[in-house]
Amino acid sequence: MGKELFFGVGRRCINPEMPVSLAGYFNIRMLDGILDDIEVRALVLKQGEQYSAIVQFDLVTVSQELADAVYRQLADLKAIARDNMILTATHSHTAPCVRSDVPGSHPEYVPFAAAKAAEAVREALGNMHPGELLTGLVRDNRFCFNRRYWMKDGTVMTNPGKLNPDITRPEGEVDYEIPLIGIKEGGELKVLIANIVNHSDTIGGSKVSADWPGFFISRVQAALGKCSMVIPLIGASGNINHFDVSTEMDQTCYREAERIGCGYAETVVKALTQLVPVGEFTLKTKNTEVICGPREIQPEELAEANFVLEKYKDIPDPTNGGTLTSEDLARKAPAALKFFARSLLSVAGDQSPRVFNLVGIFLGRCCIVSLPVEPFVEIGLQIKKGIFAEYNAMVVSHSNGIGSPGDGSSNRYGRASGGYIPNAWNYGRGGYETTPRSNSFSVKTADMLLDAWREMA
Repeated sequence: MGKELFFGVGRRCINPEMPVSLAGYFNIRMLDGILDDIEVRALVLKQGEQYSAIVQFDLVTVSQELADAVYRQLADLKAIARDNMILTATHSHTAPCVRSDVPGSHPEYVPFAAAKAAEAVREALGNMHPGELLTGLVRDNRFCFNRRYWMKDGTVMTNPGKLNPDITRPEGEVDYEIPLIGIKEGGELKVLIANIVNHSDTIGGSKVSADWPGFFISRVQAALGKCSMVIPLIGASGNINHFDVSTEMDQTCYREAERIGCGYAETVVKALTQLVPVGEFTLKTKNTEVICGPREIQPEELAEANFVLEKYKDIPDPTNGGTLTSEDLARKAPAALKFFARSLLSVAGDQSPRVFNLVGIFLGRCCIVSLPVEPFVEIGLQIKKGIFAEYNAMVVSHSNGIGSPGDGSSNRYGRASGGYIPNAWNYGRGGYETTPRSNSFSVKTADMLLDAWREMA
């Protein structure tokens, strides 16, 4: 007989209690209210002497600064550590900044969020119960689109605008599948993990919100009942969002977050009766580090950046109090060109390697594997359909920060804390995700991450 599975859950509210800018855009957006609560959720699993944990924040990402703060808070625990815990985020663009080195941040928010996470983990460890593991899979094709499009001029553009007559076709794929993992206690479903591939950026503005994942959680928890825990793990969606360019519908508003979150919840709730027991299994965790180089920047790119900065030297900086969007870059607005040129020179000045901490949790024929920051959807599909094809596999992005090798000084928390990880073939086509400002990693990074998971498989 397999050993019994035990689980525990904990959660804490992480609404900011200090003035701080919201993250996820190019400009400062100082907090001016709360639309709905954001939280940190912890799920701890135990089988025999083996533990693992998932800690999810309603934040834009898990920076290395936040990850290290959590590790310090939990340093006295032997059961839960860096090599068996996935720290991840829902990628809400209406949540506080988690890097103390950027304008608009507040030095107290990261320690505050880390302390709340530690409280949630300790709560979970303190209320462990036996549970039965279940799994399932459902699809929903209504809400996600590849946001990079081939245009009539032969280039690729990110978010080219609704009803743009120059759009030819999407550049890449989408992933409509939603793998599910559930845990029952006493015949009732107490935990549900859903792996959804989409961006969490539907609202805009300067008020805190968990975006559509918050609506998803509340609606599914209402169906499960009191004391349930719902964790919407965000999949590889660096080139995926909710914008349907074939319609004029307003998709940047609070009701859009509700429409998407409740829509996904409706699909998942209908599938709950189809979950099947995993049966006997052995809980395992796997962990490795991947060290990749910095972004390769060519001399002609440096020359072009310097030319742009000189050409638009009289253009005001739009990032302090103004607004700057990917659409501004797509239409080559001078302020956007200046901003990205300055960012390229900054990235060129940081040639330190980047260190990614990959963690996998394996539960019989289910697995949850982590990736850093914002990988493109094709990377997640290769992991799910290729490397772990025999599993009901979940790929969770925005996980475990990005470190730098060395002495752990403040350089560890530099500009490499976030960004996109495109496929090698996306470069040179267009779109802001492949620019050095939005992706300071080597063009080989996607292949290195995939190779690491192949080795661990």
